[in-house]
Amino acid sequence: MPTFRTATVVTITEERPGLQRIETTFRDAGTTAGEAEGRAYVLTDLLGPVAVGDRVVVNTTAIELGLGTGGWDVVHWNLSRDEWRSPGPGHSMKLRYTSLQADTGAAEEFHAGVLAEADDLDGVPVVVCSLHSQVPCVAVALKHLRPELRLAYVMTDAGALPLATSDLVADMKARGVLDATVTAGHAFGGDHEALNVPSALAVARRVAGADVVVVGMGPGSAGTATRLGYSGLEVAPALDAAESLGGRPIAAVRFSLADPRLRHQGVSHHTLTVLSLLARARATIGVPRGEFEARLRRDLEASGVADRHRLLSVADPGVPALLADHDLHVPSMGRLPAADPGFYAVAGAAGTAAAHVAR
Repeated sequence: MPTFRTATVVTITEERPGLQRIETTFRDAGTTAGEAEGRAYVLTDLLGPVAVGDRVVVNTTAIELGLGTGGWDVVHWNLSRDEWRSPGPGHSMKLRYTSLQADTGAAEEFHAGVLAEADDLDGVPVVVCSLHSQVPCVAVALKHLRPELRLAYVMTDAGALPLATSDLVADMKARGVLDATVTAGHAFGGDHEALNVPSALAVARRVAGADVVVVGMGPGSAGTATRLGYSGLEVAPALDAAESLGGRPIAAVRFSLADPRLRHQGVSHHTLTVLSLLARARATIGVPRGEFEARLRRDLEASGVADRHRLLSVADPGVPALLADHDLHVPSMGRLPAADPGFYAVAGAAGTAAAHVAR
């Protein structure tokens, strides 16, 4: 169950559209910077901005659980104001039936003429990721080979719901490796809002004009040691939707030779579950030539995945160097590219595959 505490804003450390990051103190008196005891973020589209000295209610649950990507307090309400209004653009609600439900509107409302009968993606590649950190790997590899292609990111609601919490998305857009965003389901804050992933794919193609779409959850994921208890299993229906709608489904394989957990060494058991058990679409899998190729192929063949899907041999895109060229800092599971090069090579191979199959 959640835990809430009252705090005072000490410092505003960062601001960008939709988000403030702040330092807080839980003491009853004093608000000097030296007394900061906690860090929190404010979703300004939902709550409005805060100022130094404001008294706020924060949800401290993630810190108390010692979570990684979710290890921030979250401002729930600003006690220094009596009310706040931010009229929405339409009639579609996200975070429905919670105290923070908001009228975000939806592309399906605003572009009904274009989307009313839209059910064909015109063969665009749709790369589906199981981790947020795979998204920039796909993006830089694609843009390196085909910079003229317009790339849209569909963020699902299996991880973080506010797109504003993703530093990676903000940096990718600022550096020109991501052209548009669509937030699907209860995820919100994209350039376009959509009610579900299939519709988001249509929005990405018909409204955002995407030549390639990358799909994946926002920061954070929920997983267990069980075969089915993982939020990233959403990859299967996303691949199926891409194929059913006339797209070219491409699976970004989760691969590591550095993860200490046996179930995630080589091809992760989550990827194998998706591709061998759950997905009905025949996806393309980029296999980077070089030092990781033999292990990747062995794992895919032993699990039967190689028989059900198409393995496409591609050059290793050199993702670590591409990320560095774009000044993108992309850790995955706490590891940077030098510590787990296989993860970045295989994730980037999905972007290279998309560049090859894009019309």
